Amino acid sequence: MVTIAKAAAVAAALTILPHTSAKLADRGRFEAAKKQRQSGRRIVAQPRKTLPIEGPKYRATRKHNFKEDVSVAAPLHQADTATTRTGGVRGASEKVVDSPEQFRRQLSSQLTGCCYNYQSYSAMDMCAMYGNDCESGEQPSHDSGDEDCSQAGLSFIGISFSVNTAMGNPYSFQLCDQFPMENLIDRNYDYVMSMDEDGWLVGGGYKSFDYSGKMPYIDSSHTELLRIGSLDPEYGGTSIEQVYDAMDSLSFPPFAVFPEYVKGGGGGGSGDGDNSVPSSDITLIVSVVDSYTDYASYSTYDDFLDNLFDAMDAVGGGACMDDHDTDPHVSMSRGVNLEVAVWQSMYPKGVVIGSKGYASFPPESKSANKMYVGYGNLYFFFDRANITKAFLPNRDLTDKELGYATIYSSGNAGTYYEETTTIDFDYNKGSGSKDNSDQEYYEHNPYGWNARMAKHDMTDGWDLPPGCEQEGETFLGIPLSQYSDSKLQGTRSFQDQFDFETLLDRNFTYIQKFGTNHGWLVGEEVDNGAGSIVDKDTAHIPLFYTGTLNPDMGGIDLKDLIKVMETIDFGTLYIKPAFVFQDDDGSIKLQFEADASSALGYLYNSLCSMLGITWNYESPYNSLGLYSNCAMHAAGDRAKYGCGPDNANTGGFCPQMTLAYRVGFQSEEHAAAYLERSNNYVDYWRSLYPSGVAVGTSKFCTDGGCLALFLQRQDPLMIFSPNLAGSWVEFMGGTVAPTISPAPTFDGGCDDLRNSKLDKCYRQKHARKASSVAWDALGAVGQLSLFLLFFMASTLTLSIFHARARSRKNDGESYLSFFIRDMRGPGKKRKKKLRKKIGRGTLDQDLLEEDQVDNKIRTVPARPGKLALSHKKKPKRSATPSFDPDATPRASSKPRRRPNSGDRSRSGTAHANVPAADPPKEIKDPRRQLV
Repeated sequence: MVTIAKAAAVAAALTILPHTSAKLADRGRFEAAKKQRQSGRRIVAQPRKTLPIEGPKYRATRKHNFKEDVSVAAPLHQADTATTRTGGVRGASEKVVDSPEQFRRQLSSQLTGCCYNYQSYSAMDMCAMYGNDCESGEQPSHDSGDEDCSQAGLSFIGISFSVNTAMGNPYSFQLCDQFPMENLIDRNYDYVMSMDEDGWLVGGGYKSFDYSGKMPYIDSSHTELLRIGSLDPEYGGTSIEQVYDAMDSLSFPPFAVFPEYVKGGGGGGSGDGDNSVPSSDITLIVSVVDSYTDYASYSTYDDFLDNLFDAMDAVGGGACMDDHDTDPHVSMSRGVNLEVAVWQSMYPKGVVIGSKGYASFPPESKSANKMYVGYGNLYFFFDRANITKAFLPNRDLTDKELGYATIYSSGNAGTYYEETTTIDFDYNKGSGSKDNSDQEYYEHNPYGWNARMAKHDMTDGWDLPPGCEQEGETFLGIPLSQYSDSKLQGTRSFQDQFDFETLLDRNFTYIQKFGTNHGWLVGEEVDNGAGSIVDKDTAHIPLFYTGTLNPDMGGIDLKDLIKVMETIDFGTLYIKPAFVFQDDDGSIKLQFEADASSALGYLYNSLCSMLGITWNYESPYNSLGLYSNCAMHAAGDRAKYGCGPDNANTGGFCPQMTLAYRVGFQSEEHAAAYLERSNNYVDYWRSLYPSGVAVGTSKFCTDGGCLALFLQRQDPLMIFSPNLAGSWVEFMGGTVAPTISPAPTFDGGCDDLRNSKLDKCYRQKHARKASSVAWDALGAVGQLSLFLLFFMASTLTLSIFHARARSRKNDGESYLSFFIRDMRGPGKKRKKKLRKKIGRGTLDQDLLEEDQVDNKIRTVPARPGKLALSHKKKPKRSATPSFDPDATPRASSKPRRRPNSGDRSRSGTAHANVPAADPPKEIKDPRRQLV
């Protein structure tokens, strides 16, 4: 059976390798260098044939052999080019490191491949060597204890307080005109030190770019009334259709909400319990105002809850639904409660939440389901950022209720802010509603920071180093995501070497729930049963956290960070999976081998020495003089201090990829089975890429091994190719050319190739034509208008030509021939030229001499003049008109007709119309026309 499995793995490798576009390791270069470094000394692995292959004896002897193997192999990775000398600060030994130029040469000339020492080890072996437990199943599973519910979910029915603000996400709903949540949050970090990657859940959300690097989600402010949980009936959940049917069968009035206070406490974080700053949730406590009808013993809200539970039972609600209603609160210390005091004075008996705007549910339906929001609605939340349906109350607001509901939106709240200056309620409470008399007061000590804090739990805030006043999620890492469907943003594939879908448990065979609103971080399914936020694939390996991009708060500016990165000449980055495990925070992660001598390790050393913070008498250095106080890595930190059996386990170098946050397994047996299944597939990857692989695709980083700059885990912004092969902007699925200067200008201006990527030179070389700029300036509407104008003018021209051709072209003449003849224009008429020669002379004056007449001359009879025509029409006007042969006849304004063959000449016709006894003799017209 084992032989068949190995054969299958080899066959798969032979099948996949020709289709991969990544760069594989060159084993020969490494072997030659290793032999030279060892001076002919070989390391022979100890035989393991006598060891048991399974059972307690195998596990008991395994760690002992690991230590022996590591002690023999360690000298390969512990060689340090730096020397030491005494006489440093306070008599301590001082390291003499290479110059920056020598270090860059080392960095760019790294050997291909990585991770050669442990090629024969399995994923389970590597897990034990890194100090993790991948076998027993004793994991922080956070079991709920409900045996009938095998999939806990996060869907719920509640009230939304979402607002749309200028500083927030432009796609946030405006569903609450009563409480300006923006006044409760601390975007400027005047009081708050740090938060998790989601940041503030209220106040409008976050834009795509924010200095803090928080996830660009819409406002998800809400209060839960009933937790529905899972939406998959096969795992004890309730389907969406059942929830809709239950809510449609209910009738409820608008419920008024009263703001109580803002409190801290609850939540907690991964670092709580040590000397770090304790973590807690910031929550706005609200309450539903009880109102009673005549002779009623229960309030309208209590009646609604009873009817809601009965309706959910009637439609067959699952076991995952909560058995009781949720205490109303808004998940978001003295300054904000003053704002709540203003709200209390503004709404002394509560206020019905709503808005006079319009919205579409679900949000991707846009105008298809657009509706008037109104006041007093309840909403079904598929997840906290996705409202799928609104349920309207059974009546409109009274005039008094509407007056209170529109105080703030109508601009009448100024008086309340002026008059409210004190807080008359107790906001110094702990978790829940109980007083916390033993509440601890603390102050952040920035000098308690240490290099291991770079291994960060993203569901918790950062402990900031000295000189840093704002957190940030920006980091440098390796993108590993692939194309996935998402309701949020488009995505693309950055690698095709690893299919992480094989490591997931979408059917909840092993896991029970996620501890956060995020499900699988490598791409969540649409309409998933757990109600997790449908994110796109965000798989990545974080390498170096740069912190905030706000230079006013101690960070480094984005353009300066890119300049520094453009100067780093690093080698092709190879990675190799080691094992899958669950860490102490409950997150499932894929560990990659932390090889300090690989190109990835040398790149980490370079980033620390150039962008790390000053710590333990070590200061960063780069040729541009651009630094940050908010990086989460020390300038003296190195890859050899990171995690792994060959390293010191005191630094921040530990390449890992997070699959999910705070996962709860159904039992310890399920946890052990999941880890075994996942690590079996990791063994396949280890056999497929024994010396690591430089990831990429045929359309992205074709040579493999690129580095990316992430604003947060969703958005790779900038891509850097190894060996200074170039960089480009990669944002939200789009790619554009770089226009940011990476280095100081060299002599020679734009003629020097080293300045080709400077902003000025790039614009000069790729200058756009004025016509192209003008065309783009018109916009879509202007371009469409010009197109329609051109089209209408073209059709009008063709119509006019067709009408002209039909009336003037000769018989048998084609339209093309007529067009050519018409374009040439009419020829010169000799008749008009001859008529210009007619003067006041006698009519019998010769216009052409006899010697000029040849055989081609023919006689043309003269036309009758106006005088003759007038005499024809009005013969009785004058009985004896006189005739003047020398007079010049005036041109007639009436249409002329062509003379017949019987017509006489002009002079003859004129004389014929004159009544006389003896008509004059006919005068022969000497005028002739050339044929």
